[in-house]
Amino acid sequence: MTNRLLQRRQFVLDVLHPARANVPKAEINEKLAGQFKTDVKRVVTFGFKTAFGGGRSTGFALIYDDEAGQKKFEPRHRLVRAGMAPKIEKPSRKLRKERKNRAKKLFGTKKVKAADPVKKK
Repeated sequence: MTNRLLQRRQFVLDVLHPARANVPKAEINEKLAGQFKTDVKRVVTFGFKTAFGGGRSTGFALIYDDEAGQKKFEPRHRLVRAGMAPKIEKPSRKLRKERKNRAKKLFGTKKVKAADPVKKK
């Protein structure tokens, strides 16, 4: 189905693979790009679930008209997977929570020092 507002074609995709456990997304993307005569980078596949007993997977596929539309409408995490956006490096969730709780115990300008790890003697 074409979705002109989001500048893409979108459809549910059934993949039959009787001799294999599952099929890599890169392989599916190449096949779809060949079928729809488009660039492999414009094809996005996600949400694949293998049917009980194997042999068939069902997922979702999007084929964007151009790179600008893809960057505008595609969620950031999928752009990072496709290599179109840089991954934001941040400390682990536990470390962030520990820093926050250490800072709550301090008052005023000392809160900056709370980010430093506690020194054990």
